[in-house]
Amino acid sequence: MALSTAKSSSKNSTMAAQTSPLARLSLIIFTLSMFMWCSYGSSDKRQVYIVYMGNLPKGKVSTTSLHTSMLHEVLPSSTVGSEVLLYSYHRSFNGFAAKLTKDEAAKLREKDGVVSVFRSQKKQLHTTRSWDFMGFNKKVKRSIIESDIIVGMLDTGIWPESQSFNDTGLGPIPIKWKGTCQSSANFTCNRKIIGAKYYRANGDISPYDYKSPRDSEGHGTHTSSTAAGGLVSKASLYGLAKGTARGGVPSARIAVYKICWSDGCYDEDILAAFDDAIADGVDIISLSVGSFFSSEYFDDTIAIGAFHSMKNGVLTSNSAGNSGPILSSITNFSPWSLSVAASTIDRKFITKVKLGNGKIYEGTSINTFDLMGKMYPFIAGAAAPNTSQGYTSEDSRFCGPGTLNETLVKGKIVFCDYDSDGTGPAQAGAIGAVFQSGGYKDYVFPYSLPLSNLNLDDGRNVLNYVNTTENPTATIFKTNVEDDQFAPFVVSFSSRGPNPATPDILKPDVTAPGVDILAAWSEVVPLTETKDDTRIVPYNIISGTSMSCPHATGAAAYVKSFHPTWSPAAIKSALMTTAFPMSSKNNLEAEFAYGAGHINPAQAAQPGLVYDAGEIDYVKFLCGQGYTPKQLKLITESNFTCSEETNGAVWDLNYPSFTLSSTPGNSITRVFHRTVTNVGSPVSTYKAVVNAPPGLIIQVQPSVLSFKSIGQKLTFIVTVGAEIGNSMISGSLIWDDGVNQVRSPIVAYASL
Repeated sequence: MALSTAKSSSKNSTMAAQTSPLARLSLIIFTLSMFMWCSYGSSDKRQVYIVYMGNLPKGKVSTTSLHTSMLHEVLPSSTVGSEVLLYSYHRSFNGFAAKLTKDEAAKLREKDGVVSVFRSQKKQLHTTRSWDFMGFNKKVKRSIIESDIIVGMLDTGIWPESQSFNDTGLGPIPIKWKGTCQSSANFTCNRKIIGAKYYRANGDISPYDYKSPRDSEGHGTHTSSTAAGGLVSKASLYGLAKGTARGGVPSARIAVYKICWSDGCYDEDILAAFDDAIADGVDIISLSVGSFFSSEYFDDTIAIGAFHSMKNGVLTSNSAGNSGPILSSITNFSPWSLSVAASTIDRKFITKVKLGNGKIYEGTSINTFDLMGKMYPFIAGAAAPNTSQGYTSEDSRFCGPGTLNETLVKGKIVFCDYDSDGTGPAQAGAIGAVFQSGGYKDYVFPYSLPLSNLNLDDGRNVLNYVNTTENPTATIFKTNVEDDQFAPFVVSFSSRGPNPATPDILKPDVTAPGVDILAAWSEVVPLTETKDDTRIVPYNIISGTSMSCPHATGAAAYVKSFHPTWSPAAIKSALMTTAFPMSSKNNLEAEFAYGAGHINPAQAAQPGLVYDAGEIDYVKFLCGQGYTPKQLKLITESNFTCSEETNGAVWDLNYPSFTLSSTPGNSITRVFHRTVTNVGSPVSTYKAVVNAPPGLIIQVQPSVLSFKSIGQKLTFIVTVGAEIGNSMISGSLIWDDGVNQVRSPIVAYASL
């Protein structure tokens, strides 16, 4: 399903889609071809399948024995063993992972008690200043039970020695914790990291990985410290982004579930981690992982795991994906989970290039090297082809590995016509590199040598200088941090809606900081992951929806610490309805980029009203989506049956946003039924404030809601009429009592 994370890549595994458009297209084509090749292989070849069976059976039933018995019915008895049955999911839900042929999988699919059978796929991994940027400073009000909150991190593991995970000042481990710490010679837990396990069903662990919960990638350490890391002063990357690193809930506990390795994250391991995390007693699950392909809700391990988390009162926070800005590229979109886009904060990283003629150009990168202003010889890559290996100037102008003549390039700054990882110039002995590209410049990377990435206009001027000057020289300055007055806006790589499975549920739900985020790092991973880079750092700056997801996780945990009995839907509603509104001026895709808006953690703890929903509401929704009574009976403990009366229209799911779609050029009217629960002042009156631009008609009945107690629920109807052209129309509904403004986006768009 997703490409593996190459250990030699200089771009972090969070950023499979953060390459140039051409490289990203090549990546997708290669992935598609591999996917097709794998999917249509021999029916006799055993591959890993997930057999999902819904709820745990009632009574004293050994689920493992049940799973083994089912396998015996479709496999030769001699083949059933640990090498076939990889996982038996039996703590929080029912199912197993096994090595099967296509024919065997088909037989299991027809058996009673089976909801779905699908091929296991490999998923990909999709942050100082960010919390302050949201108005969530160190002095924000804290709950006295924050230290009882347990955040479950499903990721690449953790670097336990990081100062972000120091347990000084923390009390005993919460008594509700039922998990374990998979200790080893190189890994121990403490009162901050209270549990840790690793998952690798196939047992194949590369030399680059640790056979323990220890993080060899850096990604899991980064996300964990962003969500729940303690306060660490003077954190920086070689002086860049210097400040106090901290998580959203600094005194909360962390439970680590290592599901991702140097070659990716496998479905069977993801589901096993969900099974354990729910049973272990975590309060929030954070998962910055996804695939290149959208799936049906119960053919996707993340949606399945999140559904059972929801049933057990645990919200799952998901990264939206890194395949933007293509529409409908979001891969985590189940309505019972929180889908998080990535946006910028109010700083940007600028790397200046000075030429021998005195002119200075501003590019982008994270350059930690200081050339002290010394001017070096400057050469165009096109003028230094490695002809001994058959390369011409048409090859060397792009500065790919092996294409440059080392004799001509060594000790010089080289100009390249393409944005790559810098490996080519570094291998050829260049002292630095200047790139030009037409790609997005709204996020940056570190490189293994001094480097600045210019836009095409500036690049054209610099190249002209190189080509027309007898002895051209240049220098590259260390990166400076400057204010970004346009922040926040959703970054280009962040996956967009609309929802590919259910077009009339808005996704993503919210956006959060995910660009150039400083957070803890594994002190075994070179800064750029290249073999020539010897820089080992305790804190690193990276970008991705992998970084925005733990910000939302921390915000959700913060809300949970004040309202421990709130449902996952109530917490999600609080985050969505209190979000800072954003503008389509900076993001043409509007709500498909940022959902309800940018999270506002401090306000989310006091939302006034919440749109609540539980298991039965989602089951009604699934009825309306065409799931069969047989499937739904297996995933829910009730005797609910689908009928005309109980088939839930998507517009009636009690969601904190309103979405309607139709074919271009049509007029459409939809009726939405909603219920809000009062969680603010016991006696309060809310008035409906409607924002309806031309082409959108919004009516709310009743337009005034009067509450007499906390917990009281009141229902209202929203009727939306839209003249849909070829684009989106956005409005909003705000319930306002003079103190709280409970805002929901209303979106109408043309679906293709």
